[in-house]
Amino acid sequence: MARILTLTLNPALDLAIRVGPIRLGEVNRTESTRLDAAGKGINVARVLRDLGHDVTVSGLLGADNETAFVRAFARYGLHDAFVRIPGESRINAKLSEPDGRVTDLNGPGPLIPAHALDMLSVRLGPLLPGIEAVVISGSLPPNMAPAQLASLITRVRERQMPVWLDTSGPALLAGLAVRPTGVKPNETELAEWAGHPLDTPESRLQAALRLNAEGIEDVLVSAGAEGVIWAQRGDALMAESPRVSVVSTVGAGDTLLAGALHGVMSGWPRERSLRFATALAAESVRHIGVGDPAAGDLDMLQAQTLVRSLTVQPLTGETHR
Repeated sequence: MARILTLTLNPALDLAIRVGPIRLGEVNRTESTRLDAAGKGINVARVLRDLGHDVTVSGLLGADNETAFVRAFARYGLHDAFVRIPGESRINAKLSEPDGRVTDLNGPGPLIPAHALDMLSVRLGPLLPGIEAVVISGSLPPNMAPAQLASLITRVRERQMPVWLDTSGPALLAGLAVRPTGVKPNETELAEWAGHPLDTPESRLQAALRLNAEGIEDVLVSAGAEGVIWAQRGDALMAESPRVSVVSTVGAGDTLLAGALHGVMSGWPRERSLRFATALAAESVRHIGVGDPAAGDLDMLQAQTLVRSLTVQPLTGETHR
């Protein structure tokens, strides 16, 4: 299997809380709570490791509450190459209700020292040789400029190394400008880049193809129950997820990205990769946490995942399925 590096610049301890319907302003009793060392890049790394890849995790980690992360890296079999910085990594609360609605309360994260990114660059120097793909996921620390993320992507790309990006807001816009190999926005994040709502699969497809035309080879657009579009060099597929009972959508996008990258690194046809990634993401929403590649019914979920080709008439922009 492949050697993969994930970078998480603003990791978090995720406090997942299952509750009944939330009554604002009142005392609510929880059904369950769970605290996980997380952050999008760490979530992606966990799934990739479960799929058999050799995964190193790096980024910027608060030294004052690193213990939960260190234990998690050892438990999941991840190589720890994080740069420690003063302060505590943030804590995010994820409230899941019975109807599948999830409310995120995300902390901003610690301020990073001026030299932190230089330290990370030094750390990455000996790590990158032999790495076959890099994933940069998640938000930025409060005082890290989007342009600094763009510079980080550029430095990795200069080594002729594939870089996949999953972030949002100004960080996504800056990252897209320097053309990572692949990107995984959801429909809201893609619409922010496009500058207008993307309420239909056709409009999402057009935006994804625009990114292809601007030099981003792979665009993986997740739209929840409305499916996944994968546009690659002007050719697009769409997957419809199998119907499952939703407990929590936290980590589903990270699972989708990991599943797709697993297919790419395994040399699978793109249709197989998309079917697998979509089914694994559907598996993940049935419980708290990322997708489980060892789930006993994963083959059945894949069989229930419909993948079809999308083509576009070049003059009209009309989509045909």
